Amino acid sequence: MGKFDLFNKFSSAVIVINTEKETVFRNNVFKRSFPDFKNLEKFSHKLNYSVCALVSNDVKVHSPIAQALNSFQDFSAFVTYQTANNDLFYYDMNSTKKGSYNIIVFTDVTAKVELMNINQRNQNLSKKISLLENDNKNLSKIKLQAQSQAMKLLLLNNISNIIRESINTSVILNSALSEIAQMFGAFRAYYASASGAGKFEITESLDRNDIGKEINFEKDANECIKKNKVSCVTCMKEYKEARPFKEIVQRVILPIYHLNKLLGIIVLSTKQKTKFDDTLEVLNGVSSQLGNAIIQAELYKKNEQMVKDLTKTLKELKETQLKLINSEKMASLGQLVAGVAHEINTPVASIKSNNEIMKKMIDQIKDEETQNLFKEINEIDSEAIGRINRLVVSLRKFVRLDEAELQEADINKEIDLTLDLIRHETKNRIEIVKNYSTLPPVKCYPNMLNQVFMNILMNAVHAIKDKGKITIDTNYKNDNLFVKIKDTGCGIKEPEKIFFAGYTTKGVGVGTGLGLAISQKIIEKHKGKISVKTKLNEGSEFTITIPSK
Repeated sequence: MGKFDLFNKFSSAVIVINTEKETVFRNNVFKRSFPDFKNLEKFSHKLNYSVCALVSNDVKVHSPIAQALNSFQDFSAFVTYQTANNDLFYYDMNSTKKGSYNIIVFTDVTAKVELMNINQRNQNLSKKISLLENDNKNLSKIKLQAQSQAMKLLLLNNISNIIRESINTSVILNSALSEIAQMFGAFRAYYASASGAGKFEITESLDRNDIGKEINFEKDANECIKKNKVSCVTCMKEYKEARPFKEIVQRVILPIYHLNKLLGIIVLSTKQKTKFDDTLEVLNGVSSQLGNAIIQAELYKKNEQMVKDLTKTLKELKETQLKLINSEKMASLGQLVAGVAHEINTPVASIKSNNEIMKKMIDQIKDEETQNLFKEINEIDSEAIGRINRLVVSLRKFVRLDEAELQEADINKEIDLTLDLIRHETKNRIEIVKNYSTLPPVKCYPNMLNQVFMNILMNAVHAIKDKGKITIDTNYKNDNLFVKIKDTGCGIKEPEKIFFAGYTTKGVGVGTGLGLAISQKIIEKHKGKISVKTKLNEGSEFTITIPSK
């Protein structure tokens, strides 16, 4: 883990700058929030803040990052960031010095600023209502206006509740359309997303038959949309391609913006002769809330998908890592075995040749006692040479690097082969009990299964501190091969973790924690499964199941 990787857990953007004014770290949120840059000064020019500075030709005086780097204390400022598209984002910037580094945190308050603007508009609206109530002498008119205003505020409140309760764009828009349609007595209401060049596509509608239609509007309507103004006209056609209505209706187009970006429009059609002049602020409030809600819902959806993709990628990387480690391990082992076999065979061949010569010359020794002694030595040497040859053959068979394809193998013989290689670990200490059943040849990767047997058997050997017993059972039933390896060792404390890469119960430098993780992947490659039953101070039992078809 890197020095600054902790900041990747922050929900705010973080940048770390050293005393040489070089950027040494940017967390994931910073990378998503700001475009990549090579020059810190160019990035700082896009940041601005309100500061009362003396007259100076030095541009750095007006840069919050320059001020933060030059400050001897912690530095805070409310800054704005302008993108290449001239979009503005607002941040609370806080700088802290830690040793030779400046840690600068940017907390996005854009939504907060937008909310403050909405609240300010609501406050202004409330002031106007208060003035009307005080100035208007007609009590009935005051009551009607108050009732109307309450309905509008109810609309805003209902839409706010909808936005708070859901992060699904479709749910938010459909609920908002229902509320607005009910408020204005609209018989048609839909949301059309902006597709560029003045074109729109209906994506949500109270009439499901509308979804997917591409629509265009007349010039005046497009001008209002570009200026983020509500368009309210009487017309016979809803849009250019639409069929004419049987009577004149009122059509309202409400643009939905987020900052300076047009997201889409809400279109209402009503037969009521309503004046929308006094509802413009409410509609603007609805527009602002929906704009923020749509962006937040889309960001959440993207983040959710990103988490799924990253989780899947991480799993694939771990599996690939295990395969690479195992391949490298077996390749190294194969090279080692080939070299050792060559080095052993050369002197053994010489010893064998000399032993054959000695055998022929023994009969020429006249002294019977000496002749018997040399015969005994010759027989011992012959047995030793044969054992060395068998050991070399066993090593070669165990590795089998050239056997990459599925082939039939006698699993009982493969287990015996592995036992031969660990005989020096079990001799005079561990009793090996073999309960072998008659098995048919099983299609498998023998060298890989030998790895599994080796890992389990060596773990069993290491789990038995003094003397003990290892019992091996093989069976074949319902087209499945079963291999059980049971030991009388110390057991496993956390059996649920033993197949995780890196987990080991052995001391530092003794185990890598990869053996059983690799073994599980090998068994999965055979479309089988491996499980363990264990009890502390009583031993463990591993069960391997491999389908033969």
